[in-house]
Amino acid sequence: MDNLLAQLPALQVVVPFLTVPLVMLLKPRGFAWLAATATSVVCFAIAIAMTSAILQGAPLTYAMGGWPAPFGIALAVDAFSALLLLVITGASTLTLIGARASIDSQITDARQPLFYAAWLLALTGLSGIVVTADAFNIFVFMEISSLASYVLISGGPDRRALPSVFKYLVMGTIGATFYLIGVGLVYMMTGTLNLADMEARVHEVGDQSPILVAAGFITVGLALKAAVFPLHAWLPNAYTFAPHAVTAFLAACATKVALYVLIRFDFLVFQPNLVGHDTQFAYFLMPLAVLAIVVASAVALFERNLKRLLAYSSVAQIGYIMLGASLVNDAGLTASVVHIFNHALAKGALFLTVMALAMRFGDVSLDQLAGAARRAPWTMAAFVVAALSLIGVPGTAGFISKWYLVMAALDEGWLAIPLIATIAAGSLLAVAYVWRIIECTYFAPADGTEPTGHVPPLVTGVVLIAATANVYFGIFTALPTTLAAEAALALQEALP
Repeated sequence: MDNLLAQLPALQVVVPFLTVPLVMLLKPRGFAWLAATATSVVCFAIAIAMTSAILQGAPLTYAMGGWPAPFGIALAVDAFSALLLLVITGASTLTLIGARASIDSQITDARQPLFYAAWLLALTGLSGIVVTADAFNIFVFMEISSLASYVLISGGPDRRALPSVFKYLVMGTIGATFYLIGVGLVYMMTGTLNLADMEARVHEVGDQSPILVAAGFITVGLALKAAVFPLHAWLPNAYTFAPHAVTAFLAACATKVALYVLIRFDFLVFQPNLVGHDTQFAYFLMPLAVLAIVVASAVALFERNLKRLLAYSSVAQIGYIMLGASLVNDAGLTASVVHIFNHALAKGALFLTVMALAMRFGDVSLDQLAGAARRAPWTMAAFVVAALSLIGVPGTAGFISKWYLVMAALDEGWLAIPLIATIAAGSLLAVAYVWRIIECTYFAPADGTEPTGHVPPLVTGVVLIAATANVYFGIFTALPTTLAAEAALALQEALP
């Protein structure tokens, strides 16, 4: 059993990767979906098993080919990466289980094997980014997930996805190039690509100027990939015009993985070794986080397409995550990591309900959804629960991370007042744009035409499970908060 546990970091990546060729060959209707879903379930089970081991105090490492780091490529799973793996594999599994009918309506039978193969490649890349301990392999997996995401976003029937995915491709390529330039500079000065070895060697470099330049390139590159304000221009259209199932999957985890790399790289490699870099990190990201919360939430107030509204909401929520990290203390990091998990719960559930509404009404504009709650009561009830979590109402998962963030802000002296005011303003703006949706769907008169779409019971069940998870983790908070606290402690211990 212990031997199997030691193989799990590698299996997290190998299982979906090796399933891709099989899925591409499964032409009969439904077989590709079944194989992809079964693979995702296995990946989720692997993530749960590794999380259980981490909670028992056993971080997992794996040396590829038997070559120990830094000579070989190492895989490592700790509390931070375990939490992200739960988000990635859980989002993939729940979405795939409930998305077959939606995908059948948007993707032709002939293209479905390729679509599900791209889905598994995206799952492989996102999981690989989280488990690898090698800076260059982060880039490799980043490109795998990005290329697969471009295919998934452009795979639906809406041709407006093509210019959207082109913008995403251009900005994603620029971000990846910046990251690679930064890694190249660090490698030039240290002679290693292993993150732990970089941490040990950076302070030995005589001329720190190339390291400072590398920190700038890596931060900006990953901020582009994570859609950190104002580098978010690719995200609203990509989420709006992608197939509904793809939006639910990527909104829950794609930007979170880029934020994971940004936080881990900066706190483990740069801040312990560069004098004053923690202040630079805070001064650079804190204003952007505040602007993201306020500006993106304000823009969401004026959007009438539900997917686009929620996309701008995601930009604002990324601001909350970066605000916690920019405090550069244990409480702020804990809040940031907890919000990665809790926002994935809320936004994943919201986009799953959008998928169900699109199947029922055909369109997700507020004009089309007038009176929708009377004709899809369970779906809209799930939407309201997930929206309450997004706002941060007590009893939901979103409240926990915002409470942690407020507690962290209170330790910042005079900065506490403007920071707490920003958090409160963001929550009030969220109340405003969520109320617009509730007012339209619950109180506006329907147009009198009966929707022709049908939502299968499986889809409704998945939507309700996703909404219930927001309440469950708002009451039973031990799993995300424990993993987040351990992750924050590990990141803080690396600091001088």
